[in-house]
Amino acid sequence: MAWTEITREQYDRRHLRYASDSTDDEWALIEPFMPAPNKVGRPRKWRMREIWDAIQYIAAAGCQWAMLPKDFPPFTTVQHYFYRLRDSGMLDLINETLVMWARLLAGRAAEPTAGVIDSQSVKTTESGGPRGFDAGKKTKGRKRHILTDTEGNMLGAVTHTADVQDRDGAPNVIADTKESFPTLAHLFADGGYAGEKLETAMQNMDGPTIEIVKRPDGVKGFVVIARRWVVERSFAWFGRCRRLAKDWETTIASADAWLLIASIRRTTRLIARA
Repeated sequence: MAWTEITREQYDRRHLRYASDSTDDEWALIEPFMPAPNKVGRPRKWRMREIWDAIQYIAAAGCQWAMLPKDFPPFTTVQHYFYRLRDSGMLDLINETLVMWARLLAGRAAEPTAGVIDSQSVKTTESGGPRGFDAGKKTKGRKRHILTDTEGNMLGAVTHTADVQDRDGAPNVIADTKESFPTLAHLFADGGYAGEKLETAMQNMDGPTIEIVKRPDGVKGFVVIARRWVVERSFAWFGRCRRLAKDWETTIASADAWLLIASIRRTTRLIARA
């Protein structure tokens, strides 16, 4: 993207307290999904916008919960709402709604019929939790398995140990995505998804067809591969959240939640700019 005076103004976040904070337009998209105050008990002390901005800060900065700046609510309060959003499935609902909205703004149908699937192996830390060794990437940790539409919007994600091969982990992420987007009929993938095993699994679950997009013959060095570049760009977008530089989480549920937050962060900004 070429920087112009118009685009610089659209992406400039220096007027915010922190660059990770939500603008008014971004918060207007998120606010309807936030938990309502309880009708009994003490009145809510902290605004939900402050809670959401604190979650966004941790996603962007990658710091520990206890190192959350003091001008945010107490980190234990922010943790409470993070776990509440994670366990209630609200993060999934926010992501699904924003993806459909972004597709409509791009002139596409709300529900996709085609997607791109790929995985990313990342190291874990001493925090523990499930992990494995990816012999191909020489990485001990977990594998983030995501499925995007052809615009790069994340439709579904599943985190599992890194020793699970792509063709073995694919049925779970595809089945999970089909629950939210049943119109999905065709997928593009790399050679790691080739073989009868995955094809049989897709037939048994009435899943989408899979097309293997191979690297052009005789090409050396870096080359943009048709269709597959879309999901690679999505991983690059998510990499701007430093919380995802490594898998710091003890639980798979939290690892999935931060992926969803990274997707929501990107999609919210996209819609707000439009």
